[in-house]
Amino acid sequence: MTVVLGVDIGTYEAKGVLVRADGHIVAQHRRPHRVTVPAPGFLEHDPETVWWQGFVAVTAALLTESGLSAMDIAAVAVSGIGPCVLPIDADGNPLRGAILYGVDARAEEQIAQLNAALGPVEVLRSGTALTSQSAGPKVNWIEQHEPAVFARAAKFVTCQTFVTGRLTDRWIIDYATGAYYHPFYDQRTHTWNLDGNPGTLRIEQLPELGWSSDVAGEITASAAAETGLRAGTPVLVGAPDAAAEALSAGVTSHRDMMLMYGSSHFLIEVLDAPHNSPDLWPAPFLFRDTYLLAAGTATAGSFTRWYADLLAPDAGGSDEVFGELAGLAAKSPPGARGLLALPYLSGERTPLYDAGARGAFLGLSLDHNRGDLARAVVESIAHSAAAALRSFDAEGLPPQRIRAVGGGTKNRVWAQAVTDISGYPQEIVSGPGAAYGDAMLAARAVLNPRDLDQWVTPTATLVPRTEYTALYARQRELFDEFYRATRPILAGLIELRES
Repeated sequence: MTVVLGVDIGTYEAKGVLVRADGHIVAQHRRPHRVTVPAPGFLEHDPETVWWQGFVAVTAALLTESGLSAMDIAAVAVSGIGPCVLPIDADGNPLRGAILYGVDARAEEQIAQLNAALGPVEVLRSGTALTSQSAGPKVNWIEQHEPAVFARAAKFVTCQTFVTGRLTDRWIIDYATGAYYHPFYDQRTHTWNLDGNPGTLRIEQLPELGWSSDVAGEITASAAAETGLRAGTPVLVGAPDAAAEALSAGVTSHRDMMLMYGSSHFLIEVLDAPHNSPDLWPAPFLFRDTYLLAAGTATAGSFTRWYADLLAPDAGGSDEVFGELAGLAAKSPPGARGLLALPYLSGERTPLYDAGARGAFLGLSLDHNRGDLARAVVESIAHSAAAALRSFDAEGLPPQRIRAVGGGTKNRVWAQAVTDISGYPQEIVSGPGAAYGDAMLAARAVLNPRDLDQWVTPTATLVPRTEYTALYARQRELFDEFYRATRPILAGLIELRES
C-alpha cells in the first residue's frame, strides 16, 4: 500500500497521519507537549523534545499502528507553528529554546527600534506593520539580549524548517512563513532584504526560500536511522500549520477563508492577487501565484485550557475536561447572565496589537456559577474572533465562504457564538487538520491523487441565530468599552508585578 506522511507540530501537540492517494486515512496519532513560559510574555518550545522528538515519536507510532513499513511511504511533509525563531549552529543544533510566534510578546522594544530605523514606508515593504507576529524583531532581541547565542547562530529557522533540515540537511523556509520574518522579507521581490536593519544579521544566517509544495530533498541515511523512515524518501519544503490547515479544509479559492479554532484563532483568506495591509498579514500562499491575507488572536483555546485547568488541575487538559467545560457553558444562556470576560491572557494580536492587554471578568456576583464563567470565557474569545473578522471587512475583502477547523470546533457553544456575534455562517470541517493538509501537499508532489477537493467534506453548517443579534450587538459594545476602561488599570498592575 502506498501512502504519504503528514506531520504537524502544534503549540500543544504533534499530530501525524498516513493517507492513501484517495484521501483515506490509514492511521493517525497525536503526542501532547507543553509550552515553556520562562518569563511573563515569553513563550518557548524545546526544539529537540517538542519538535524533533515529536516528529520521531509520531512517525514511529503511525508505522506501528498501521502495520505498514517505511517502504510504503512515498513522501513526507511537515507543518509547524510558524513564524518561530530558533538559532541553530552549523551542525543544526539548537542554541536556545525556540521563541514562539505572535503569542510571544518579548520584542516590543525591538519593534520600536525597527520602526524608527526603517520608517513606515520601508516597514511595509514586508507587507504589513510590525507586531508580535513578526519574527524579525525577535531575531534582533536575541542579538541584543543573548549576543553569545547570536554570534554562534549559523541560521535562524522556524519549526518546519528545523524538522525538514534534520531530515534532508537542507535549511529551507516556505514563502508563507518567510513573509512573517518581516521586515527582513521583501514582498516586492520575494527575497530577503536587510537594508536598514539596525542589527548585524547577515543574509546567510537566514534559510533558503521555497514553495511549500516543492520537494526540499530526500531523507538522509542519518535521519533514516533516527526516524525509521527510508533513506531517499522525498521531503517537501513544508508549511505553516495554519496554511496547511486551510488546505485540509478545502480553502483554496479566491475569498475562501479558514477560521482555525486552536490555542489561538487564526484566519486565512486566499486571494488571487497580493494585498498589502498595515493591519493584517499578507503573504504568499502554498502554491505559486497564490496569496493570502491572515489575522490571528493571541488567546482562544488557551483561555479554555486555563479555565479547564482550574476546574480539574490534575486532569492534564484531557478531552473529558474540555467536554465538561463546553457542557457547563451550554447550561448558561447567551450573555452569561450579565457576566463579561476579556480573553487577553497573552496580550492581543488582531486587531488591537496590544501586548500589554490582560484577561479579566466583570459583573461577578454570588449567584454566578461555573457554567456562567465558562460561557463568559467562550463568548469573550468569540468576540475576539469576530473583531479579527471585521478587519477583513475593513479592507473591503469580506470572506465569501468560511470553513471552520480545529479542535475548538467540537465546542459548538464557542463556534456558534462566533457565528452569532460576527453574523457570518461557518461550514465545520472535521478531521486531523494541518497534518492532513501536509499529506495533501505530499500527495500532490509524488502521487496522482484523485481530485483533492473530494478529500474534504464539511460535517455541519452554522448560521447566525437572529434572536440573539441585539443581545450580542450590545454585548460587543460593552466588551469594547470594558477593554478601553480597564487598560490603564491593567498597565498599573503590570508595573506593580514587575516592581
